[in-house]
Amino acid sequence: MNTYNPVTALLVFGVVIILLFFIFNPKKGLFFKYLKARKENEKTAIEDVLKLLYHNPDTPKDVIFDELEFGNGLLEESIQTMLETGLMEKNNDLFSLTKEGDEYALRIIRAHRLWEKYLSEKTGFHKEEWHKRAEKKEHELSGKEVEDLSTLLGNPRYDPHGDPIPTKGGEVPKKKGMLLSKLPVFNFGKIIHIEDEPIAIYKQILEKHIHLHSQVYMKEVTDERVVFESEGEQFVLTPKVAKNITVISLDKADVIEKDTMRLSNLEGKEKAIIIGVSKECRGENRRRLLDLGFVKGATVSIDLLNPLGDPKAFLIKGTAIALRKDQAVKILITKV
Repeated sequence: MNTYNPVTALLVFGVVIILLFFIFNPKKGLFFKYLKARKENEKTAIEDVLKLLYHNPDTPKDVIFDELEFGNGLLEESIQTMLETGLMEKNNDLFSLTKEGDEYALRIIRAHRLWEKYLSEKTGFHKEEWHKRAEKKEHELSGKEVEDLSTLLGNPRYDPHGDPIPTKGGEVPKKKGMLLSKLPVFNFGKIIHIEDEPIAIYKQILEKHIHLHSQVYMKEVTDERVVFESEGEQFVLTPKVAKNITVISLDKADVIEKDTMRLSNLEGKEKAIIIGVSKECRGENRRRLLDLGFVKGATVSIDLLNPLGDPKAFLIKGTAIALRKDQAVKILITKV
């Protein structure tokens, strides 16, 4: 015969109360954490849909599902919420942004590009990481934080890839330039934008050390390849990769880097005069090179060749300084 044990019952009751407290506590309970996380996930999904439709209006639902890494259920809910709140509209199974949705999307794009600018200027993160980190941070920044960030950076107009940063009022500077492959052969140009998506193509461009703001001289354009010179080096790209690079045409009178090359190409007993540090080198890395003496007008030569190729020791102002190739390619010189 079972006997009632009040102590056991009290212990069970206490355990149940504790469990209920941990689950339903209004601030730290698991249930409310779940609701908060779900709300944040829906906000992130909505904002990613907004960005997608801003760049690709009249997009069908299946493309939205394919392009964004969210569950179909969450995307269905997000799309329904956006339709109900007037952020998007549907026409013949194609989705586009309303005026309100367009304005919201520009706020997210502004936050993203400002954060990329911050990462490039104020941190040591590699440029491959900028986009991914900004993708996360853009959903976390409040409106005030975005404007404080803009002020901190001096209200920049372009991000580190050359994309225009929308103003606080939602104005976007008009894009200039042409695709690299459209630059006529035997003409000079200047790189004004390097697209960072898809990441696989962007990594190929980074591996070749092709830099924003560099001047180029077009040598060949065919269906198989695009060949150009820049800063003393020749580059060969497939047309697919070249599509990620935008340039503006330069008159010969505007060409200032015709005889310029990279410090990484200096050989043996050659000497050179430093023209400057490439604009590609930013923030702390730029300040470090300048502090080491790599300033305009300084004379530089090779002090010691590394049999493995990297790093090399350069003699500047009587001091031997070792630089890796990814540092030396950002210092522009002209041979003496």
